[in-house]
Amino acid sequence: MKNILLIILAFTIISCKSRQNQSSVQLNVLFIGNSLTYFYDMPQTLQKMLDETNPNIKIDQMTNPGQSLSGHLSDIVTSRTENGISVRKKEDGEITETEIKLKEKKWDIIILQTGTVSVLIPKNREIKVNKAVSDIKDLVDNPNCEFILFNTWPSKKEYPKKYCYSGYSIDKSIEDIDYCSPVIENLEQEIKLINESYDLVAEKNGIKKSDNGTKYYEILTEYPEIELYDDDSHPNANGSFLNACVFYQMLTSKKATVLKYNGEIEPKTAELLKKIAK
Repeated sequence: MKNILLIILAFTIISCKSRQNQSSVQLNVLFIGNSLTYFYDMPQTLQKMLDETNPNIKIDQMTNPGQSLSGHLSDIVTSRTENGISVRKKEDGEITETEIKLKEKKWDIIILQTGTVSVLIPKNREIKVNKAVSDIKDLVDNPNCEFILFNTWPSKKEYPKKYCYSGYSIDKSIEDIDYCSPVIENLEQEIKLINESYDLVAEKNGIKKSDNGTKYYEILTEYPEIELYDDDSHPNANGSFLNACVFYQMLTSKKATVLKYNGEIEPKTAELLKKIAK
């Protein structure tokens, strides 16, 4: 009996040490995206959540206003202001800031965000978005790096709506006519189309996908008194907090409701958003 107890105790100690080691190994997480990611300091909000329970997870970002995933790989930033950037196409031998960032360290998780419209237009999604995701994956040195596609949300523009890109803006090799999204008649159709579009990109590239769009839809339909938008498309403080909760749960496998941190939003709203993020 004494030997059995000693064996059980030994396994318990080993198990505890194993969990302790897992929680102490630093995990490097990189967001690549634009203002839909960085508005109201979402990555920094996420870091504060992680510091409370998982301080070994470190958040970094490469986020430029208005920049698509493809732009992160093709454009050299020539100047910056508070509201935007100026760029030019890179020349042979040049590398972009994002390409430099990707080589900066061994990234464990990379979260990819591009504009919602870019995935709603099938031609652009198939040619430009998929290629950008694939190219970013190829640039990462860590073979065990996990990639997550940031599934965004509907805009507040009035219905019906339709989005179009010229063929030339998608790729110089294709016919220069307008390529468009389906006509979107209502919110339910829009969130369905957005989610399906991101599903196609995730499946094509063999990566995971977040569900931020679905969480926005839940708030919009069940709690319309909670404002999530700063303008037609960007998150306000509430929307940013909700996004951070979604990624907190994806990165830790813990419920956001365990967090004490409420950021700078109304505590009751923060607690509700934590529950919605489940």
